[in-house]
Amino acid sequence: MRFQSVGKAALHIDARVSPGRPVLVFINSLGTDLRIWDEVIAGLGPYCGTLRYDKRGHGLSETAAPPQRIDQHVDDLAGLLDGLGVKNAVVCGLSVGGMIALGLADRRRDLVRGLVLCDTAHRIGSLELWNPRIAAVMADGVEAIADGVLERWFTPYFRRDFPERWAGYRRMLISTAKDGYAGTCAAIRDADLAGAAGRIKVPTLCLVGDQDAATPPALVQSLAGLIPGAGFAAIADAGHLPCIEQPEALAGHLRRFLATTAESSSEALGEDLFDAGMAVRRSVLGDAHVDRAQAGRTRLDYDFQRFITQAAWGSVWSRPGLTRRERSIVTIALLAARGHDEEVAMHVRATANTGASMEDVAEALLHVAIYAGVPAANRAFHIAKKAFKEMEETR
Repeated sequence: MRFQSVGKAALHIDARVSPGRPVLVFINSLGTDLRIWDEVIAGLGPYCGTLRYDKRGHGLSETAAPPQRIDQHVDDLAGLLDGLGVKNAVVCGLSVGGMIALGLADRRRDLVRGLVLCDTAHRIGSLELWNPRIAAVMADGVEAIADGVLERWFTPYFRRDFPERWAGYRRMLISTAKDGYAGTCAAIRDADLAGAAGRIKVPTLCLVGDQDAATPPALVQSLAGLIPGAGFAAIADAGHLPCIEQPEALAGHLRRFLATTAESSSEALGEDLFDAGMAVRRSVLGDAHVDRAQAGRTRLDYDFQRFITQAAWGSVWSRPGLTRRERSIVTIALLAARGHDEEVAMHVRATANTGASMEDVAEALLHVAIYAGVPAANRAFHIAKKAFKEMEETR
């Protein structure tokens, strides 16, 4: 678990960001926490970094006494992004999360390059909706209103087909602190973001579950009509939380939106990958090695050197799935299996930076012996022993 202090609150976050890749920020809805995005993130692939967090008063984040304001939630998110050094993110907000995303794009244009607004609107509900709910929650806790909320969250089929998941999300809802829930209800009640919607300058996509009873498709489409150039699409067989009922469909919309909002110049995107790759390459192989490689470039291999920096170090080595140590072990095994002696030695020396141990290398080469042949492993052991000896002598 990771926490980030923003103002006087500690926010629970999950940050998987790396240089050179776009960042997709997720903001969850009222009464949920960051886990609602699990399956969506799994469907995004390696092409973007992600940041999600529990709003103030939700999940494991600290709360504040009600009432709260949307501006407070916007300040929390802006402070979180500033603290992590994230700029030009695509921000995906669900329900109240969409209102927060709208506020952020209006007030901090430097932080947002695209918006995906899910099952939300510039204004949601009325005094007659929110005041009784706030009173009930403050008197008896979130469980007092849970069943009615769940009916609006999901389609009837979800409860019938996935009763265990229904029960799990009910537990998530009723575990929300009553101050956090009621405070956010007040923030929604008092917010009208029609003006902010009209000032949005970044690409925007409005999405809604076609069976959403909380923010119906017509309401979300009216929001799209307020935002210059915004797109609109309904997700079939989903209620208020498409990220749970139809995560693959939502992930598909996000992948396409990321592609259309990517840097228009492939050269600029290549520069981002090159810069990110060079940073990773130096941290793994060391400045001395990289400086020698750069100094030795000619017109013949200039493009090739840029290519391997972008593709190997800016893309593969920058993915979030494996640690540097694990990538180091896999790389040594593959190079040994293919008989690439110089590269085996180079990556054995790089273990000083990746955290892979001599024992890790030995285990990797035992696998090479079984799956690629004893001669390949024997040759690699010889090279690795020599490299480790040289490393020991230069310490």
